[in-house]
Amino acid sequence: MTDTPQHPIGSGFGARSTAMEVIAGIDLSGQQAIVTGGYSGLGIEVVKALDSAGAAVLVPARRPEVARAALDAAGLTDVEVDTLDLADLESVHDFAARFLESGRALNLLINNAAIMAAPLTRVGEGWEAQFATNHLGHYVLTNLLWPALTAGAPSRVIVLSSSGHKLSPVRFDDLNFERGYDKWQAYGQAKSADSLFAVELDALGRDQGVRAFAVHPGGILTPLQRHLPLEEQRAMGWIDENGVPDPRFKTPEQGAATTVWAATSPQLDGMGGVYLEDVDIASPTVPDSPTARIAGVNPHAIDRADAARLWAVSAQLTGVDAFA
Repeated sequence: MTDTPQHPIGSGFGARSTAMEVIAGIDLSGQQAIVTGGYSGLGIEVVKALDSAGAAVLVPARRPEVARAALDAAGLTDVEVDTLDLADLESVHDFAARFLESGRALNLLINNAAIMAAPLTRVGEGWEAQFATNHLGHYVLTNLLWPALTAGAPSRVIVLSSSGHKLSPVRFDDLNFERGYDKWQAYGQAKSADSLFAVELDALGRDQGVRAFAVHPGGILTPLQRHLPLEEQRAMGWIDENGVPDPRFKTPEQGAATTVWAATSPQLDGMGGVYLEDVDIASPTVPDSPTARIAGVNPHAIDRADAARLWAVSAQLTGVDAFA
């Protein structure tokens, strides 16, 4: 099986397409989906789209009562909620065990939850929290759910990366920022790790019918910005003095579109292991171009050798590897 080229395929959609537009006409009846962080921001828009197409959706959440209230308020009363704290691997093990005990096959796993630009926090074995939550928690979750994913094959795993990957590659010599912390480098490392995780997962899992994609949803103002003061958002040009977002930002409905397309589109059948943006496969970053910081994927985020290295490191750190 040949690798999927990292260049656009002409999906017919674009940056302003919405999740409901890309899922129109797709029937997910009988399909089981899990969406981490599926009760706010992009996640709840993904859940709305999957639910509208007939999928059974489970939203694991650190605060299940908050998730239940948000989903009910959105009219998503049939969406299931369970407890999961991605920063606590015991919680991840417990959630995965409950799901596997239910005997259900899993068709779509959407690793959507994230933290961004957080103050230095250490969790688990002294791990930096953005790397631990955004990458390691989802790495362990996906590996533990592997029996359900293979039972649901053909199935897909969607990993939320970001153009933030451009801020830092994976720092294999200092994963946990022992030598000085920068919140944006830490976020960049975590998002590069998310992309590399999809690359290696696809390589390992495709012969068992499980494909993986990394997704950059675009710039969107959501609760992900909770750690950023308004002054900092203004200084970066995200909002103006009146709090109005930069017009380049997407709405949450538009931001969810690439995730939903990655999870459900027949245009991607037989493909995987690539980074997507604006509801298509992304092009490689054009160095020194005006769009280099915001568009395309940098080589370090799709490097096959680094993807395999990160997998080995993640397995060593967590003691979990479905392919060992």
